[in-house]
Amino acid sequence: MTLTVLITGFGPFPRAPFNPSAALAHGLARLRRPAFAEVRRVGHVFATCYEAVDEELPALLSRHRPQIVLMFGLATRTPFLRVETRARNVRSPILPDAAGRTPADRRNAAGAASVAAGRAPFVRLVTAARAARVPARLSRHAGAYLCNALYWRALEQAAARGPAFVVFVHVPQIRRAPRRRGEARGLTAADLLRAGEAVLRALLAAARREPRAF
Repeated sequence: MTLTVLITGFGPFPRAPFNPSAALAHGLARLRRPAFAEVRRVGHVFATCYEAVDEELPALLSRHRPQIVLMFGLATRTPFLRVETRARNVRSPILPDAAGRTPADRRNAAGAASVAAGRAPFVRLVTAARAARVPARLSRHAGAYLCNALYWRALEQAAARGPAFVVFVHVPQIRRAPRRRGEARGLTAADLLRAGEAVLRALLAAARREPRAF
């Protein structure tokens, strides 16, 4: 049976005029591999705005009914991949989104628990990324910005009726210019795509063993 995967990234935001998660989401959605022959991949890039997340995510899930949601966002201060294991019920009141707005409510959901646990084979995903020669770690803190808000909303949908697996991965900023002598190597777009493919393959393998996925 064909599996549907929603793959998302984010556009630029005030502290990051270039966001590599957008190209990564589109790249994974278009990547041609025999392993993806029976996989329907839907790529989407959110504007880095609370309104876009709250309006577009439910519509995407309703329209495509994915078994897997694989989301990427930028962590500007982290030099490795962070596979997030939970979302927090918090929104920063001081960091404006790309539309210049800060959230009126400091919570993603009033009256809800302080954290929402993810559901995915997290250790296997980290192992897959490392096998692709990209540093990766588990993380229990998805921040208090749009990445965390998207993760929270996706987990809400999964708990109600949605995807079998919902995963959020923070990626580092990439090196775009040629490396100078003595300069640290840094990760490139090709590195992120290779790691993203490895993570996606691990999720597909897990979903095919998961009765809830179908």
